[in-house]
Amino acid sequence: MEKDYESGRPGRPGRISHFQRVLHQGVLNEDIINHPYKGTGTESDPFLVIWIDDDPVNPMNYPLAMKWAITILVGMATLAVAFASSAYSGGVAEIMHEFHVPQIIATLGISLFVVGFAIGPLLWAPMSELFGRQYLFIGTYILLTVFNAGAAGSKNMETLIVLRFFAGSFGSSPLTNAGGVIADMFPASQRGLAMTVFASAPFLGPVIGPIVGGFVGQSIGWRWVEGVMAIFTGVLWLLFTLLVPETYAPVLLRKRAAALSKRTGQVYKSKADIDEGTQSIGSAFKTALTRPWILLFSEPIVLLLSVYMAVIYGTLYMLFGAFPIVFQRGRGWSQGIGGLAFIGVAVGMIIAVIYALWDNKRYNKVIDASPSGIAAPEARLPPCLVGSIALPIGLFWFAWTNSRSVHWSVSIIAGAPFGFGMVLVFLSIMNYLIDSYLIYAASVLAANSVLRSLFGASFPLFTPYMYHNLGIHWASSVPAFLALACVPFPFLFYKYGAAIRKRCKFAAEAAAFLEKLEETD
Repeated sequence: MEKDYESGRPGRPGRISHFQRVLHQGVLNEDIINHPYKGTGTESDPFLVIWIDDDPVNPMNYPLAMKWAITILVGMATLAVAFASSAYSGGVAEIMHEFHVPQIIATLGISLFVVGFAIGPLLWAPMSELFGRQYLFIGTYILLTVFNAGAAGSKNMETLIVLRFFAGSFGSSPLTNAGGVIADMFPASQRGLAMTVFASAPFLGPVIGPIVGGFVGQSIGWRWVEGVMAIFTGVLWLLFTLLVPETYAPVLLRKRAAALSKRTGQVYKSKADIDEGTQSIGSAFKTALTRPWILLFSEPIVLLLSVYMAVIYGTLYMLFGAFPIVFQRGRGWSQGIGGLAFIGVAVGMIIAVIYALWDNKRYNKVIDASPSGIAAPEARLPPCLVGSIALPIGLFWFAWTNSRSVHWSVSIIAGAPFGFGMVLVFLSIMNYLIDSYLIYAASVLAANSVLRSLFGASFPLFTPYMYHNLGIHWASSVPAFLALACVPFPFLFYKYGAAIRKRCKFAAEAAAFLEKLEETD
């Protein structure tokens, strides 16, 4: 019986089990060892390690069921973090009473959690590109669980908001890396469906949060709101640790090269390491740490689309302060029932997911019609064009129908076009950015996450003052005007995106690097 050469356990030639992939990033088998790699195995001419035919470790070759199981799990991990950011709002009134603090101080528990979304990705995204997705997720998600549990036992407001900040910082890891995991496993023709699962999570989570948090906080107290978050994230951490392998190709090939070198005594290097040259970890980390900022401010694609998503994200978090003013204070609803006002937004999101699944057929037709079998990234944007129109419609609708003289259902229904447009814009832009910057996907998503998280953290803080000074109608119109101003962005990139990408350094480099990585000859 042949053996897996990395683990030493019995196995069939060429076969590597799923759990071997989970436990050993550099796992080897007979086919991998005996493959005729280019080179002579010396320092000056190392063996060039690439994926072999039907490589069992290549995430692109995972069984479809496994790909979708991993996608659902990372989607749930992302949803849980977004859920934790807003479920806290269900206990704000009780927190204000117990710790004798004003609303703006109690609201810091939301804002600082979201500030963590801005700070965390600056570390987690580049670290994932250096060290991979798997170990990073395991380390950060367990700390998210610990800080959630600690927040449940907080004895004062200072401790609570500090723990919430650290929970958001460590919990932000899947917000940037989950998209990278999906890009690692799915070719462009299949990625649209997978990204639908992931892209809806950062928005669906915050919408579910106030509904669950409102009823939990009202019935058994705010501490159990935090406890539910800890249980939720703890279960997901355990499942991820046991079931999800490393998926980032450069890391897997680097580990394979190291394992082959150790076993044979000859020199093996991955194509990525040969192309990038010898670089210290410190130097590589410095480069990777600064990359999100460089991408944000030097690539117009990343900057403009990140601004657009930031406005939408900030508006969503603004609603956590606006809905209690409109429905609880204005209409006299209870804390638990007030959370149900988000149902309209949730329904719009669900409709958007269905629309996105239907639109994926259009995208596949574009691929089939392409001589190269590859669709341009701009083919991802048509749903964004639709969503960009729906967003301001929903926001203006809500702004001017949320008074006592208008039935409450009209205002709630207004959330549907907002939720619909939000998911379509987010989904299309995420796919567009990943297709344009595939190997830099984590850093691009980090740059995007930093900007939108800063907006998401700041909007809830000024919402009460804005509604007090401007009134319900005009205060609600402010984000509507911002969304209206951003409508031209997706149309701009849909028409001129190809020309813009050619002039963007990182977009061009990502395309060239991917072509080299996929070479098998």
